Amino acid sequence: MPAELSPIDKAKFVAARRAVDFVMPGMKVGLGTGSTAAWMVRCLGERVREEGLKIVGVPTSTRTAELARQVGITVVSLDEAKWLDLTIDGADEFDQQLALIKGGGAALLQEKIVATASDQMIVIADAAKEVAQLGAFPLPVEVIPFGWQTTKALIEETLVSMDVMSREVTLRMNGDHPLITDEANYIMDLHLKRIGNPRQLALVLNQIPGVVENGLFIDICDIVVIGHPDGLVTVRDINAGAEHDDRVEFAATDNIFADLAD
Repeated sequence: MPAELSPIDKAKFVAARRAVDFVMPGMKVGLGTGSTAAWMVRCLGERVREEGLKIVGVPTSTRTAELARQVGITVVSLDEAKWLDLTIDGADEFDQQLALIKGGGAALLQEKIVATASDQMIVIADAAKEVAQLGAFPLPVEVIPFGWQTTKALIEETLVSMDVMSREVTLRMNGDHPLITDEANYIMDLHLKRIGNPRQLALVLNQIPGVVENGLFIDICDIVVIGHPDGLVTVRDINAGAEHDDRVEFAATDNIFADLAD
């Protein structure tokens, strides 16, 4: 039940619950990856079960696909869907312009492809994810395994001319071995502390041989739904230049997460 959740999880829950109100019958919906997106998938599954909502979901990772099937959402590939009405996903950081850092869950490549194949992208986040300037969260960059050390050196060399505070680059590990993404690639985490020009950095990184994609999402997000532990939800629409607050009540019977693994 939400009453038993930590404050941060309550914030994620209310953001997710408010965001699924944007989903209408017949939509093709991109389903994000990560802890906050998992709450959204569960909330969407609740609507499918209780309201008979007819939608199809395009997951951005194998674990999201598994969770979506568990909660009763029909899952199709992006090739089958071709184009989406809406994608709902989390973010590791977002700024006032709704530029994002994503990839903490190592799914940035599929997340960016799905988001850009959508009419609209909605980001759900707790208030702590909003920053004045991107960069405190390490920037993930997906690279092919072949020659990864050369790619790492090229990234480090490129960062010398970029407006960043730090230039440490690390290979993300899974125990004693490099973490492998769903596309069988590696992840480099760029510990930059501050990114002065995210748009420039995103363009330059993708020119480096061996780099597949980076975790800067620029001009992709349309709406951010920000959750707070007390049930307050702020909806910010960058295109309309509008912001308003809603409230999501914690129902005593809410148990949509009881038997599902994250």
